[in-house]
Amino acid sequence: MELTVEQKQIQATAREIARKELAPRAEALDREFGFPREGLRGLAGAGMMGMTLPAALGGAGLDTVSFVAAVEELARACASTALVYVTHAVACSGILVGGKGSAKGQYLPAMARGEKLGAFAATEAGCGANVFAATTSAKRQGEHYLVSGSKVFTTSAGEADVYVTAVRTSPAPGPAGLSLVVVDKGAAGLSFGRKDRRLGFNGTSSGEVFLDACAVPEANLLGQEGGYMMVAMPMVGLALIGAGAMAVGIAQAALDAAIAHAKSRTVGPQAIAAYQGVQFLISEMASQVEAARCLVVEAARARDRGPSPLPVLPFEAKLFATEMAARVTDRALQVHGGQGYTRDLPVERLFRDARGLTLHFSPSEMLKEMLGKMLLGLFP
Repeated sequence: MELTVEQKQIQATAREIARKELAPRAEALDREFGFPREGLRGLAGAGMMGMTLPAALGGAGLDTVSFVAAVEELARACASTALVYVTHAVACSGILVGGKGSAKGQYLPAMARGEKLGAFAATEAGCGANVFAATTSAKRQGEHYLVSGSKVFTTSAGEADVYVTAVRTSPAPGPAGLSLVVVDKGAAGLSFGRKDRRLGFNGTSSGEVFLDACAVPEANLLGQEGGYMMVAMPMVGLALIGAGAMAVGIAQAALDAAIAHAKSRTVGPQAIAAYQGVQFLISEMASQVEAARCLVVEAARARDRGPSPLPVLPFEAKLFATEMAARVTDRALQVHGGQGYTRDLPVERLFRDARGLTLHFSPSEMLKEMLGKMLLGLFP
């Protein structure tokens, strides 16, 4: 995988922040169900919170390949921070694509500086990952929408300042009745419920969001009423590619740990690296990580080239990379033996976080269904 000089510089900057600021806090963040405020401040200080936003709106104006190179480095050190970061970027992209001029000026420069953190509130208890079945309603009243409903599994719930929220603006079924609005943290009627206690990604403040006749200015509608797909598809594309990059980062960290352990762990007179069974595991893991990395970068390059009628690559990248990370972290744990199954080493955290990525930003089964429909010409 070849990167340009500028892309390598971005990668190196992200690697340094990850090494100095994210990695030392990752274990405590996971154990204490914390939130990566310090890490996000470090990223903001390096100008990375608005990486893909245009310079005119305070961003760095960088390409998607630079973004995935940075995300991989962050995830190698702390997957929770990487997930919060990717979610913020996805929220930024929604406002960039669908926001009116006033909304862009109000939110994006502050989000690019890291002064405001973005979240994407889409999943509901009654519809899971099928956002098309969302029931949270937005009824127009004068110059406002009154938004009522609830969301679950929202990354950065209660911590984010800006919530790009999927709402139903008409009774039309499916996406035809859906829209996206921007809800401010301080809006009357917005509140937060239970925080999730999950297997992994414990440093992301995942939780419930409640909206009780929450007044949202008409100017905070992204795109047109019923225009969910026009705004959401670019967001989903970035989310899938970002998740793929996270998966590569987690898997690379697991591979690095397995290699180091195989060299240092002795059984009898020699290190376990001398055993053919371990060599087979390492070679298979390394091949899978590099294959996923190439696919993720190609998906990022395709996004930089412009919109595609059928966004096959982001779906393939997310599906392949996240399933790969689940396998590789499992194999890395096997290389570590009984020690890997304890919380004394980071490989068990990598294993738990990798498993979560096969569910987050659309589960693997849903991706397979949508990919199959696209490839067979059945996708609308």
